[in-house]
Amino acid sequence: MCGIVGYIGRQDAAPVVLEGLTRLEHRGYDSAGVAVLGSRGLRVAKQAGRVRDLTDALPRRFAGTTGIGHTRWATHGPATDANAHPHTDELERVAVVHNGILDNSAALRAELTAAGVELTSDTDTEVLAHLVARSDADTLEGKVRDALAAVVGTYGLAVVHADFPDRIVVARNGSPLVVGVGDKEMYVASDLAAIVRHTTTVAVLDDGEMATVTAAGFSTLRPSDLSATGKTASQVDVDASAYDAGEHESYMRKEMLEQPTTAQAVLRGRLDDRFGTAHLGGLDMDARDLRAVRRVKVLGCGSAYYVGQMGAGLIEELARIPADAEAASEFRYRDPVIEPDTLYVAVSQSGETIDTLLAVQEVRRKGGRCVGLVNVVGSAIARECDGGIYLHAGPEVAVASTKALTNMFLGFALLALQLGRVRDLSIADGRRLVAGLERLPAQIEEVLAGEDDLVEVARGLAEARSLFFIGRVRGFPVAREGAQKFKEISYCHAEAYQTSELKHGPLALIDPDVPTVAVVPHDELTERNVAALHEIAARQGPLVVVTHEEVDLGEVGARRIVVPRNEPELDPILLTIPLQLLAYHAAQHLGHDIDKPRNLAKSVTVE
Repeated sequence: MCGIVGYIGRQDAAPVVLEGLTRLEHRGYDSAGVAVLGSRGLRVAKQAGRVRDLTDALPRRFAGTTGIGHTRWATHGPATDANAHPHTDELERVAVVHNGILDNSAALRAELTAAGVELTSDTDTEVLAHLVARSDADTLEGKVRDALAAVVGTYGLAVVHADFPDRIVVARNGSPLVVGVGDKEMYVASDLAAIVRHTTTVAVLDDGEMATVTAAGFSTLRPSDLSATGKTASQVDVDASAYDAGEHESYMRKEMLEQPTTAQAVLRGRLDDRFGTAHLGGLDMDARDLRAVRRVKVLGCGSAYYVGQMGAGLIEELARIPADAEAASEFRYRDPVIEPDTLYVAVSQSGETIDTLLAVQEVRRKGGRCVGLVNVVGSAIARECDGGIYLHAGPEVAVASTKALTNMFLGFALLALQLGRVRDLSIADGRRLVAGLERLPAQIEEVLAGEDDLVEVARGLAEARSLFFIGRVRGFPVAREGAQKFKEISYCHAEAYQTSELKHGPLALIDPDVPTVAVVPHDELTERNVAALHEIAARQGPLVVVTHEEVDLGEVGARRIVVPRNEPELDPILLTIPLQLLAYHAAQHLGHDIDKPRNLAKSVTVE
């Protein structure tokens, strides 16, 4: 969950690298550093704090046309100057930046210490610099190969060496890396966002692949024997301005307001009103394949897991086949039974979430069929899956997912509709749902237009010592996602429970200082939901209720947040949007960095 940037060419490398690191700070922001190769050899500047702090403190005459940099999210050791990347060997001839985790770093550190090496950081990465420096190979590629042969774990890394100033060597195993092609200059990055202002011609490294990058071009290699893999670069269709916040005070706000447009994008060309179904060519499954599915298992982490619960409910309701969601981070560790007639669905905004990627690989290893719902074309999960649904949400920079989550829900709605229509879902119900999906973008815009009415509510919730979010059946994953948003950016303690579970423990915590945010749609459970609200009110628990106009809450003294109704199966996403706004305004009221919440990063690429 860190950012890597590299440059080699005719310009001073440091400004290019630092600009790229600024664009990757959502991937890690507890420390940063840069190394350059120039006439004065290898020079390194690094420190705890943000990239802007490093930029302000950069030494004068920090010149060199080859450079690598890193912005960190700690996995080994606290945020200190010593633990910041790049890491060097004892003679400061080698510099390494690294994303991932080396599982055998403790053993390697012990071996190096026994050999007389004085380690200066708490990190796993430092061993790589020493291993490269101690290799007897006569090329940098060979030295990196030797170092990688000694390590076990995941990595995306870039290496420079004072003896080889004309090149950067990079390697990937489980952590993304791209090489960007310019005019007599080249770029390296862990995310396209870092280099998109300079080039959109890129090559994406595969796991188990190295590359040598010089100002004149690049070549890809197999680490085992340094034989060529022959990868070429291609043009990617991306608008550099999509990575800017523009006039908005934060990326999260920009991305929330983009949801009506991005919702249209994921639905465009995929709805068939004539037959009341959806067309998802990317699944690479015909009607016979779809009918052969007997169960659906959704795999995701964090918000992707919660929206996966919404999706599983949709699939079960519309297609009438068993469906459930599971945290991908736990899936492979329980040695799951992989069934040939189960469709596994991996959900990830970045397509690089390591826990989800490893779960996909477990499914594939045991002969299962897996499709992906991802937002990044060419990402690791997209490449690993048998097919998928591209989310068309555009770049999402804020750590808290909003527009991508909404498009994940819509992707599940499309999948559920297609699965349902090859089974027993009637054409009338299919057309009803198609019409509902077509209404959703405008209804999302209607919810966002009521933002001003939520500011005061959010400020009140921000002052609470703890909060409950509750919902039933379709509403429970909405409550889980609401609690997730609130705690990750406001840092207020928030927990989600099924409304029906209140009497089985949580009700003991209700008092005037513990507000409850309740999700109460107009559906078959409305009366039971409202009865639970009365139980909370009887214990003087403050209530905020996200609901529909038709719902009569009685005399519970709740603050109502009304959203427009769609079809009952599609209502969950409209009920989710106000919870995004509440979390946003609570965090803003508390003065937090909304796009970069403490201890979290955007793309979780380490277990």
